[in-house]
Amino acid sequence: MTITITAFERSPDRGRGLARDMRVRWALEEVGQPYDVRLLSFDAMKEPAHKALHPFGQIPTYEEGELALFESGAIVFHIAERHAGLLPEDANGRARAIAWMFAALNTVEPPIFDRSLVMILERDQPWYEHRLRALDDIIRKRLDDLSARLGAADWLDGAFSAADMLMVTVLRRLQGTGLLEAYPNLAAYIARAEARPAYQRAFAAQLAVFNAALSIG
Repeated sequence: MTITITAFERSPDRGRGLARDMRVRWALEEVGQPYDVRLLSFDAMKEPAHKALHPFGQIPTYEEGELALFESGAIVFHIAERHAGLLPEDANGRARAIAWMFAALNTVEPPIFDRSLVMILERDQPWYEHRLRALDDIIRKRLDDLSARLGAADWLDGAFSAADMLMVTVLRRLQGTGLLEAYPNLAAYIARAEARPAYQRAFAAQLAVFNAALSIG
């Protein structure tokens, strides 16, 4: 059965690999699973047909036979459970990797994503500078702890796993903000992940969609 995922027809990330279908593309590339992509406009994402797949009208979704999933973390976890290479085989290592997957999405990502929204939606508000400083303080605390835990290791817990995939996609949103520069081990961690052939294939596929939409105008 062919896997079909959904993605933005015109991604607001402008081809930077930040849209969350990137996580799913990367996971599928890592495990060597082919997939189709159904591109959606913002209007189509709010239509009943798509909201039957994703109750909140977002991307990505994942369809395979009778199975339909939403939420990028859940989709990556499903892929990692079904295919070797993204979760450790031993039970304890597997449990730790899953804990790190939750940490990436529940602890590290929220203030980083909020920062992106504030910069887009609240720049003209009188509280903007205060709000940005408060978020930056939270983010630095998260990065302090993550950097200390990673240390000189290549990956979060032994071999590369779905946990690293999610963590890196979260951290990449900070590139260009100046916040990563105090953490050379985290910058190197991101660079190692970006050098993986599966990541590069996924990034190129997502970028091709943006470039095609740009050429249409």
